Amino acid sequence: MTLVRSVSLFTLVPVRARAELAPGEGVSALLWLPVVGGVAGAVAALPAAAIRHWVPHATFLGAVLAVAVLAWLTRGLHLDGLADTADGLGSGAPAARALEIMRQSDIGPFGVLTLVLILSCDIAALDVVRGGAWVTVVALGMSAATGRVSALAAAMRGVPSARESGFGAIVADGVSPFAVWAWVVVVLGVGAALAPTVSIPIVWIVVPQAVALLASYLGRLHIVRRLGGVTGDVFGALIETTTAVALVGIALR
Repeated sequence: MTLVRSVSLFTLVPVRARAELAPGEGVSALLWLPVVGGVAGAVAALPAAAIRHWVPHATFLGAVLAVAVLAWLTRGLHLDGLADTADGLGSGAPAARALEIMRQSDIGPFGVLTLVLILSCDIAALDVVRGGAWVTVVALGMSAATGRVSALAAAMRGVPSARESGFGAIVADGVSPFAVWAWVVVVLGVGAALAPTVSIPIVWIVVPQAVALLASYLGRLHIVRRLGGVTGDVFGALIETTTAVALVGIALR
């Protein structure tokens, strides 16, 4: 089942799945990523919701725990991609050398600074977002789902892979534009439906989501020009930055 495969690939949930990807299975698993990410984000926000309800003066601690739990649930996969992409792009090196830098296991100064910035934005946004206990669950869940849609868009047909191997090469140029736009409509629609349940004006969820997706599109255009295509690390970078932009937008209400 492709949902099980998606869970096994993108989270640490111990589900049984084959080690190898069958032909086409990578794309099928990727199509479930917004669901997996949205659920992971909502679950990760539960500590923040509990603290906001029972110990409202400690919302910052709740925000830190939520971001930490989400990173743990996703095995830090996307954060690693964010750091590697930042190092590669920040190096100023030609595409081939930048891709080599992204393959290295260590994290350079650009990667560290980018991680600190993005995680700080996530934590600050969850800390200050206005509303009751469940607002953090909706905000992080919808932002995480929106971030995963940006990965689908990066694997859309017409977007090349920067490498001949790796997960990016397996799924690049494999997702139909219809599937991408269908997921855009779904995440915006779910965001609009959930907004009233936590007393947030619909515009303050849907607009941040839309702005985040637009930002990820512009970022992807730059990355493809810079590297010649996308990689698995690029997917992670787009997921984390899109999630952060959506969260910050919701918190600015």
